[in-house]
Amino acid sequence: MPWIIFSTPLAIVAYFLIWFVPDFQQGQTLWYLLFYCLFETLVTCFHVPYSALTMFISTEQSERDSATAYRMTVEVLGTVLGTAIQGQIVGQANTPCLQDPNGPAVALGSVNRTHGIISLRETQNAYLLAAGVIASIYVVCAVILTLGVRERREPYEAQRAEPLSFFRGLRLVMSHGPYVKLIAGFLFTSLAFMLVEGNFALFCTYTLGFRNEFQNLLLAIMLSATFTIPIWQWFLTRFGKKTAVYIGISSAVPFLILVALMESNLIVTYVVAVAAGISVAAAFLLPWSMLPDVIDDFHLKQPHTHGTEPIFFSFYVFFTKFASGISLGISTLSLDFAGYQTRGCSQPARVKFTLKMLVTMAPIVLILLGLLLFKLYPIDEEKRRQNKKALQALREEASSSGCSDTDSTELASIL
Repeated sequence: MPWIIFSTPLAIVAYFLIWFVPDFQQGQTLWYLLFYCLFETLVTCFHVPYSALTMFISTEQSERDSATAYRMTVEVLGTVLGTAIQGQIVGQANTPCLQDPNGPAVALGSVNRTHGIISLRETQNAYLLAAGVIASIYVVCAVILTLGVRERREPYEAQRAEPLSFFRGLRLVMSHGPYVKLIAGFLFTSLAFMLVEGNFALFCTYTLGFRNEFQNLLLAIMLSATFTIPIWQWFLTRFGKKTAVYIGISSAVPFLILVALMESNLIVTYVVAVAAGISVAAAFLLPWSMLPDVIDDFHLKQPHTHGTEPIFFSFYVFFTKFASGISLGISTLSLDFAGYQTRGCSQPARVKFTLKMLVTMAPIVLILLGLLLFKLYPIDEEKRRQNKKALQALREEASSSGCSDTDSTELASIL
């Protein structure tokens, strides 16, 4: 909780300054690099303990799964809210595209400069307004989290725990086979969906030609994901988590193929967007719901160690950030080599083809690789039930040991 409390106000300031345009021209790149990196660092200081709280609010697997489902539903809902706020506010004051960005200076000078300056100022103010609204929501959510959640420890940890250094804990965690297989599969599937997410707006704008619809298409995807997370939660409790992973994440492949093959049809695009949201929900929920099972398995194999939960969750978050960075690098370099024209009203054919590959074929390959790695993940439903019984026996042993110690203390005081 201290990490969450102290990082929140600093993260809000850094987030607001990301969208602020300083008066000086020299060093603006350094300004944005500094505050973007600072915000990512501070929001990681929030996200890691926030995610790790799943292990500290209950000792029951079913309750942790339910908490994970609620958490991911709200996270997707937050993404929907952020997309709506940012998209609708900024979209009302967006700068116009350039008909001929590579043309001579005379052609560019024909653009009304006064209108351009006013439009740019309106866009700057719109970004600041959206940042202020989102920062306010950040504060409200952090206050609710801080006041509404209490941490609980496993009873056997307090009695059998031994001091554990960070590097020894890291070595133990990274040598745990189920964890390595899970984060490897999670890395590839996360990278697949981040490629789609990062390039979807450009794909809709230039390849499909829906310049004024991409914000609504993104909302359709995220709303579909929000409403289907409870369905996936029911599915994984009924049929198992590995089955849900195979079906949920692989269901994106047919729709990505359809996107690659179809022509510019707005109705079909909306249908595909809603269907894709179903797979996005599975990609959001299922890997995170599997992590507590890995931690329980680790505790059974290393019963005398404690405090490793933040290491498990922090490296899970690390690989999420890592996938985001790889996605951004691949997308930027690919579009640059293809000849992408910033703010252009249209793009060369090579750019349109590159966008189609980034949104369809590349994610399909990554999804298939991720599912292959999930196949190697050893914790199935039978293993989960065995671990649950073993942990329950460990807790009962710790509770009975605690009662015996209490009885001995009372007897000694009476004597």
